[in-house]
Amino acid sequence: MRLPPVSSSCSIVSRQLRSLVRRSSSSSSSSSSRPTPWQLDELIASTGNLKHAAQIHAQIVANAYLRHPIVFTNLLNAYFRCGRVRDGLLLFSSARNVHKNVVSWTSVISRLSRLGEPLRALSFFDNMRCNGVYPNHYTFSAILPACVENGILSRGERVHCLVVKDGFIGDVFVGSALIDMYAKCSDVRSAEKVFGEMTERNLVSWNAMIVGYLQNDLHDEAVRTFGELFREGLVVPDEVSFSSVLSACANIGGSDFGRQVHALVVKLMLVGLSYVTNSLLDLYCKCMMIDDALKLFRTIRNRVAITWNIMMMGYCHNNQYEEACNCFWSMRREGVSPDEASFSSALHAAASLSALHQGVSMHDQVIKHGVAKNSIVLSALVTMYAKCGDLSGAHLVFEEAEDRTVVCWSAMIAAFQQHGHADQVLELFDEMLGKGVRPDHITLVSVLSACSYAGHVDEGYRYFNSMKESYGIDPGYEHYACMVDLFGRAGRLEEAKRFIESMPVSIKPDSSIWGALLGACSNHGNLKMAREVADRLFQLEPSNSGNYVLLSNMYLRKGKQKEADEVRKLMITNGVRKEPGCSWIDVKNKTVVFTSHDTSHPMTDAIYNMVARLEELVKEKGYIPQVQFAVNDAEGYKERSLWYHSEKLALAFGLLILPNGTPIRIKKNLRTCGDCHAVMKLASEIFKREIIVRDVNRFHRFANGTCSCRDYW
Repeated sequence: MRLPPVSSSCSIVSRQLRSLVRRSSSSSSSSSSRPTPWQLDELIASTGNLKHAAQIHAQIVANAYLRHPIVFTNLLNAYFRCGRVRDGLLLFSSARNVHKNVVSWTSVISRLSRLGEPLRALSFFDNMRCNGVYPNHYTFSAILPACVENGILSRGERVHCLVVKDGFIGDVFVGSALIDMYAKCSDVRSAEKVFGEMTERNLVSWNAMIVGYLQNDLHDEAVRTFGELFREGLVVPDEVSFSSVLSACANIGGSDFGRQVHALVVKLMLVGLSYVTNSLLDLYCKCMMIDDALKLFRTIRNRVAITWNIMMMGYCHNNQYEEACNCFWSMRREGVSPDEASFSSALHAAASLSALHQGVSMHDQVIKHGVAKNSIVLSALVTMYAKCGDLSGAHLVFEEAEDRTVVCWSAMIAAFQQHGHADQVLELFDEMLGKGVRPDHITLVSVLSACSYAGHVDEGYRYFNSMKESYGIDPGYEHYACMVDLFGRAGRLEEAKRFIESMPVSIKPDSSIWGALLGACSNHGNLKMAREVADRLFQLEPSNSGNYVLLSNMYLRKGKQKEADEVRKLMITNGVRKEPGCSWIDVKNKTVVFTSHDTSHPMTDAIYNMVARLEELVKEKGYIPQVQFAVNDAEGYKERSLWYHSEKLALAFGLLILPNGTPIRIKKNLRTCGDCHAVMKLASEIFKREIIVRDVNRFHRFANGTCSCRDYW
């Protein structure tokens, strides 16, 4: 329908205005016949055009109607509704001889609060009281969210005092706003007190309390409050109630209660609501019930981006990275546009698989969808390239980034650290500080690790001590583990042990800290301390086979076969099995997996012939077999068995298939052994190839006969 001409529209509105105001003036004794606020509000809105609204404003001024509170308030709201907040505020401030009642003041306060301008909202609230206008329950409900945005709890507490003083403490909406304000300011106890003193509770107040617990990570209390709401039976939970309690269940692994809530959702026929369905999906994913999540996912008809994102994150949470990548491509085939969360999850999955071809294809999609400048996506791209062994690709993405957040800087610093480029880590960290970017705890983990690799003990200790003072960061377990590794790499094992013993009572040494010391003991051959540390680790993580194997290998290197056998027997007694080692390599967008002594590949004969040739070439370079790494084989067969390790087979296959000059990228699910490490170094020199091995701990970049780890890993 076409709008009438402006002049015609204004003429009609002018006549209607006169009629409404005449009725208002002639009916002072009868409130029922006076025009209601929504009548004039609807009248002004009926123009559907900001230009019309301005002309109506002119008619109101010309006919001296502005002094009528209803006309003034609704004109004010019309400007706000048209998005012209500045014009509305100008109207409010410049209007003379106009009675600005509590309704008009509340309109301004409410609008400013919603627009995220808490200081201006609070300023108007103070001015209102200075002008002798007393707030009502709508005003308090509008100003309390501004106290949250302002982030100053004391201001909210003063408003609470006014609520009590003015007699609105019994109002259910004001009470709900108070609960929300205290919860968002992390004062849960005050929120509970307000909730407990409410004589009347509606669904809004119950939801405010449940959501407040959820926001403060008090998930058990959120579940308990939902149970009270349901048992009381006076109000029926809605989608906010259900989505909140399901999120709480997901965070505490409460799958049993979550299933009961699911049944209630079905009973109340709320399963079609997107918030509830997505919360259910998130619950099953986080509770490691991926099959149930998939069944629910398949029943959802209109799957939007957030639904796909939850499913992808669920696969990642359950270490099913290949399925996460497939989920991303299924999403694209269904025509759903990915957002930053979609790309972040998909790139994380590709990085975890070290699937560079997948990551590159996703990078193409990033460019196609115009989110290449998004800081979250950029950080995920840097991490993906780095974890796939393409450090130059990671650095190129980083260099092209215009707006580098701390996450982006941290991703690039971590990439250099993972690839053993300690000097570049420290240089980039100094550059980051020079740009005025404040580091976070992740950044400092990489910096401390780099100091450890480079042997900068004093510098690393200085960074550690400055964390709290310079950056306001309390050291966590990762930082303490880095410091233990720092001392351990330098051979200062006793100092590392004393450092652990001096840790604050609030942070008890965990497996990562003791594990760093055990690794240092292994590299420096301190068997006595290793036995002591290993015993602690056997208690902390009795199912971790790596600790047993590390200690057993130390005994073997010292010629103590009996003690090594005892450690192996302890593994059997504790029901611990060493994870079978495997290595994989990507060739032409396909992943080829090798296990030790593998003969399943169609090119097995050619692969083993290349292994034999490699053996001859490295022996000419002075290679000596390190038979201590063939721990499960008969004495006479140990040297031969070393050549059938999975990473050597993967290397031979890469040498056969990949063009000359192309880097060979190999992934392994365990730590690479010392013998394979020695062969990789020699092979990189013999074949003039860069060989990149990503094991469970770190990257090893072999080039020209050396490794980026400096033979310490």
